[in-house]
Amino acid sequence: MKKFFQKFKEIWKLIVLLFLILITFSYAMFQGGFVSWFLFYSFLPFALYALGLAFYSIKDIKAERVFTKQDYNAGERFKASVVLERNWAFPLFYAIGEEEAGDTLSGNRDLQKAKTMLFPGFNRVFGFDYSIENLPRGEHTLLGIKLKTGDPLGLIEKEKILPVENKILVYPAYQDMVYRPVAHHFDQGMTASKERVQRDTSMAIGVREYQPGDRFSWINWKATARRNDIMTKEFEQRQSHDVIILMDCASDPRFEVVVSFAASVIRAILRKGAQVGLLTLSAERKAFPARGGESQQQQLLYHLAKIQDECPVSFDRVLESESFLAQQNNSIMLITAQLTKDLIEKAAFYNQRNGSVSIFLIKNRQESPTKTEKNLRASANARGIRLVMVHDGQFAEAFSEVNRG
Repeated sequence: MKKFFQKFKEIWKLIVLLFLILITFSYAMFQGGFVSWFLFYSFLPFALYALGLAFYSIKDIKAERVFTKQDYNAGERFKASVVLERNWAFPLFYAIGEEEAGDTLSGNRDLQKAKTMLFPGFNRVFGFDYSIENLPRGEHTLLGIKLKTGDPLGLIEKEKILPVENKILVYPAYQDMVYRPVAHHFDQGMTASKERVQRDTSMAIGVREYQPGDRFSWINWKATARRNDIMTKEFEQRQSHDVIILMDCASDPRFEVVVSFAASVIRAILRKGAQVGLLTLSAERKAFPARGGESQQQQLLYHLAKIQDECPVSFDRVLESESFLAQQNNSIMLITAQLTKDLIEKAAFYNQRNGSVSIFLIKNRQESPTKTEKNLRASANARGIRLVMVHDGQFAEAFSEVNRG
């Protein structure tokens, strides 16, 4: 319907233009005299230009969007150059260029300000630059360039969205922090979190006799040949503190801070050499088993880049439905912006099973805890659950507070 109305509007304006040419010519013919013919010849150049523009097609104009990279972090600046190229240099008195983006960027103020007035004239290649100062987190689609032009009198106007689609991925903002394995305090004293010994196969520190369970790739063939007995490499052993993170995806004004903190923790844990998994329930449930390495970080951050606060149930209900956590030997981190009594009770159930549950309560800058949250924090500590309040911009202090107790 919209296309039909647009087409009808173009035809109607062309009819009005032809009618005005006919009227001014008829007036000059029948009225005669200098004034009437001066009026006709003065209007004629504008009318002929408008008539030529009416038959000029802007559909053949090709658009190209040039920018430096496709992956950004939230808050970074996005800068792009739009290049428009056409085959026929019909003189364009003016043109208005505007970026057309998907729903995730459609309301962005910087993008709305990027509408630019151009004066192409006879140039076959022209364009404009624009920038978005603070990119929001998410996967954004740039659909095309809206180009609008017309004649000086506004008799004929043309508008077309030139298709040129690009996608940019904006990862959550993160803060550098040092991960320290959580030590849990109980009424009887303090206990270390669950640990698992791993061999660092990148560093061999000696050789020893073969033992059942050793991998074939660990055999040291030179030592085996010298001693006439199967010898294997001996590796440096290190302790890993594997972590499962549950992130609250309930609707909350602090959700972006929750995502940012989760991303910061994931990076810190992986840089420490431990393994980390992630479980979220938003529009759909996503579970990533605990793994390490660059690929795991890329996978988790990609998921966090696109996740939205669309969880249909409260965080304690999510925790209740994930009964498999009771059999986990890994540390469990709960990241949320909403603290409730039910959440403390569900966390206490898992803490009794493996003694390694921590809750990170996310706050905005300078936001103080409520009286209810203070009482719930005391209740959590009494049950052996470490509850840490993390303020935006102070992520680095999260694990310092954990270990101070």
